[in-house]
Amino acid sequence: MQKEIDIKGIRIGKKPFVFIAGPCVIEPEDTTLRIAELLVDITKKLHVPFIFKSSYDKANRTSIKSYRGPGIIKGLEILAKVRNTFGCPVLTDVHSKEEAQIAGEVVDVIQVPALLSRQTDILIECGRTSKVVNIKKGQFMAPYDVKYAIDKVESTGNMKIIVTERGTCFGYNNLVNDFRAIPILKGLGYPVVFDATHSVQKPGALQGCSGGEREFVLPLSKAAIAIGVDGIFMEVHINPEEALCDGENSVAIRDLPSYLMTLKRIEESL
Repeated sequence: MQKEIDIKGIRIGKKPFVFIAGPCVIEPEDTTLRIAELLVDITKKLHVPFIFKSSYDKANRTSIKSYRGPGIIKGLEILAKVRNTFGCPVLTDVHSKEEAQIAGEVVDVIQVPALLSRQTDILIECGRTSKVVNIKKGQFMAPYDVKYAIDKVESTGNMKIIVTERGTCFGYNNLVNDFRAIPILKGLGYPVVFDATHSVQKPGALQGCSGGEREFVLPLSKAAIAIGVDGIFMEVHINPEEALCDGENSVAIRDLPSYLMTLKRIEESL
């Protein structure tokens, strides 16, 4: 039986779906707070449970010249300000076991990045924080194999786990979604989130940075909701063309109300 996980009063694992969103990487403080404010306003009006996500450091950028973020100290300060100002839970990813305890002092959900989803030390240290742990399925992993990542977190006694599907490598610079993965992942006993914007990413396709096909974000999200996913994850920005990371696959905030209303209608019809 699938568990329900409580995240600061938000229940994930039952209807309605939870929306996790924010800029890929933390940008200047005023920009990040403005994005958070808009997201909180939109989701409150539509009665969609909301968790703010952004990264203080994108340690896996393709090029050394790419913007990585403000770093853990300043980044967590901004995430704490989002949490305290708007009252929404916050989620961020960590890139080493040392970062897990530091981030766990601030955020409500610690995310294990897809490229690190088999790293035993990171998974265990995230579990030891006693915070909710979101495991992103690696692009290289079969959905069945996520069980072993879950086992590593559970070994710490932490059963507050979410699993996120974000597509699978399909040749070079491309990802594909096999929607059989969602019921397979749900069968592992924890809530499942669909990462709609990383699923349309074109990794490394733009000579040192990633491309993307944001026109497919909504169609894939509709499919995920129809198949019974517990949450939708999107990278969003006021002006995706100006985003400092993953702009090509980010969704414009102005489009979110219609996207979310469409997804709500699908879920309500099931």
